Formats: sequence, C-alpha cells, structure tokens
Amino acid sequence: MKGSGVAGLLLAAGEGARLGRPKALLELAGERLVDRGVRLLEEGGCHPVVVVLGAATVQVRRAVTVRNPDWRSGMGSSLRVGLAALPPETRAVVIALVDQPLVRPEAVRALIDSGACVAVATYDGRRRNPVLIGRRHFAEVAGLARGDVGARPFLAAHPELVTEVPCAGDPADIDTLADLARMEARMEARMEARPDAG
Repeated sequence: MKGSGVAGLLLAAGEGARLGRPKALLELAGERLVDRGVRLLEEGGCHPVVVVLGAATVQVRRAVTVRNPDWRSGMGSSLRVGLAALPPETRAVVIALVDQPLVRPEAVRALIDSGACVAVATYDGRRRNPVLIGRRHFAEVAGLARGDVGARPFLAAHPELVTEVPCAGDPADIDTLADLARMEARMEARMEARPDAG
C-alpha cells in the first residue's frame, strides 16, 4: 500500500457528552482537535482527508467534510458514512479518531509504509488507533461497524490479515474535562523541556 492513493478518514461526529461540547471543537495548544486530526493525517501522507461530522457543523480547511445524520447511533455509522465518501481511486484509508491528539504523523506514515492491506498501530504491544484498511475490505468493515465500535469487529474476525505496526506517541483519548486538563499539562511540560524553549 505504499505511495499515493491512501486517504485519511477522521471520525469527529460525537457530541462529547461528558465534556459538554463536541470534541471536534475542543482546543489544545490553540488548535481545534478537528484541525489537529486533519494535520495528523496530512503530515502522515494521506490525501485526501475526509472528516465525518455530526453534532457540530464546522468549517475545516484542507479536508472534505461529510455529515453523519445518524451520529447519535455511535462511531459505527460514522465509519460507514466516511468509507462511502472516499473517492473511487482510493486504494486504502487510514482511520483516526478526533479525540487522540497525541498520536503522531509518524504512526500514520508507518502504517502506510508497512505495505500491509490491513494494519493497526500498537503502543507498548497494545492495539489502538490509527488503523489502515485496504479498499478490498471496505464493504466488510462497513457491514460489521455497528453501535459505538468502528473497525474493531473486522479486525477481530480476521486476525490473519492484521499487521501490527509498533508506533511511538501516545494514543490517550479525551473523554472528560479532566482528560483535557491533563493533556494540556503534558503538552506544556513538553514545550518547556524543548532545548529551544524560552
């Protein structure tokens, strides 16, 4: 799956019930999570980037946006909407979640460079996001995506297809205001630790 033809798909439709506002609109270090997610996929080598929105309708630069009218049903419907919106020349897609802002572009690039048709990022041996899926599997992934799960049922049904790709970075997600505060503190600490800080 090396080279062109790999799209990015950012799932950003949720309302962020425990946060009080949609996660796509949250800001971290002055950047909305939706913009950060688009940048993650772009810098990782994906083109185009498709963003699935739902609870919030926002302008997103450098990305194609589609709305999931059934966003309340969970991530599965957003994944189906996103896969259906990909251009026909797409050979594979890297799927990322809007609420994991510490995932690095290097993880996306590693999935693409793996050459696999199905690949999942691992951190300390644990499978997390992002995930790469080849076009030949889009229909089955969409068919198995239900409720608040995305590609996980497909990955579980076909362990023989999955290439695990060890990645640096942190897949921690933001579900609460406390999570957001911890993420902000960690980013500030990293900035202060940089040699050129100050």
